Amino acid sequence: MEQFTRFITSVADVLGGYPLFILLIGGGLYLFIASGAVSLRRLPAAVRELRRKGDDSQGQISSVQALASTIGATVGLGSIAGVAIALVLGGPGAIFWMWVSAVVGMCTKYHEGVLTTMFKGTDDRGIPQGGTMHIIERGLGPRWKPLAVFFAVAGLFGTLCIINANQLTEAFMSTFSTPASIEANGLLSTVGGALGLPNAQAYKLLFGSAVCAIVAVVIYGGIGRIARVASILVPFMVGLYFVMVLYIIVANIHGVPAVVGRIFSEAFNLRAGFGAFVGIAIVGARRAALVNDAGIGTATLMHGASRNQTPVREGLIAMLGPSIDSGLVCTLTAVAILLCGDIDVEGVQGLQVAVGAFSRAIPGGQYLLMLVVACFALSSMFSYSFYGTTCARYLFGTRVGGWYRLVFILSMVVFAMIPLEAAVGVCDLFYALMAFATMTTVLLLSGHVRRATREYFSKNKK
Repeated sequence: MEQFTRFITSVADVLGGYPLFILLIGGGLYLFIASGAVSLRRLPAAVRELRRKGDDSQGQISSVQALASTIGATVGLGSIAGVAIALVLGGPGAIFWMWVSAVVGMCTKYHEGVLTTMFKGTDDRGIPQGGTMHIIERGLGPRWKPLAVFFAVAGLFGTLCIINANQLTEAFMSTFSTPASIEANGLLSTVGGALGLPNAQAYKLLFGSAVCAIVAVVIYGGIGRIARVASILVPFMVGLYFVMVLYIIVANIHGVPAVVGRIFSEAFNLRAGFGAFVGIAIVGARRAALVNDAGIGTATLMHGASRNQTPVREGLIAMLGPSIDSGLVCTLTAVAILLCGDIDVEGVQGLQVAVGAFSRAIPGGQYLLMLVVACFALSSMFSYSFYGTTCARYLFGTRVGGWYRLVFILSMVVFAMIPLEAAVGVCDLFYALMAFATMTTVLLLSGHVRRATREYFSKNKK
């Protein structure tokens, strides 16, 4: 396992380093400039779209449900564990680059939402489907199909609940038990003895199995049930989390200016050399990619299932996602950890750092955080199952692709038991592969988006 972890981590570091940074941030900046800063100029129009009644046409969910489901996936453990990992690896300055990625990511998500509606496809049963693979086939043409298949294969693995299952299990172990209590537990000794596992691994096995059962109840209800659950769960979890962090900020208001100062000063800290500066920027960009998914292609899968038939309208709604996850929730997490947490730890640590901060700042804060974490993790798992299933059905057809959900559910047990370094490496690797396919496609077809945007707003103006 150690050799596998080192290999995966090294490959992910290569692909997720300069290449991913240039593609996501450089490509996103190009889209931002070429579109006339659409993510800023059209933000009021995007907010108005939330109140507009959706199109009554073919599709599986509404645009708002698609947004809620996408946020349910992105405002997951990445918004807590991912931010903590960014702070541990890159320091406070990494958060600035997550903000840059949020503004750029909004523009990228706008392009993804427009294109997935403009080039919507169908599965072998005639049900409307979206996704980068359909954009490639219908937008770039049949000769680009190998790239479409490449994305779908990467999507099969990249949308497995790798970090979510791993970090949720670790969080519950560290919060509700101790090494001594785990070793003394009779049930764990029995299960571990029967399977030849240590008690700690037996704990992870049983916990992962329980999570599997909960997720299965929701995802076997289809995209409709996933969207309905996300529409209820997302406002609750974001609202509760906002109240918790607001309490921390008010209780430690004297330290807020210093925290904000550290984020900006260390984002451009050249004292350690240009390489260190670039390293901080890359850490922030990579974590942001795993938080808001802009340029990765997952948003095209969910927004492609929307009933909305107006590409620009779908793009406007889609671009609100990064402002909520990378903009709001990640900032809340970063401020809370920098005010009350300790980021000077050894190795790669994520959720443990956040739990420590909240437990010190709020009486019983670790238990409240676990409630939020459970909601975040489960909402991500629900949406991710749809992403992977859509990719599987594109590759193998709806009959065979339907079995992917079973693989998805069982994989959570495996990922609950592997080391965090391996989980982070696997997730980074396949996200990078998905990003290469998606950003290449979006950049090649960005002219279609600009023309559609001009036509839509000139018509509305008249």
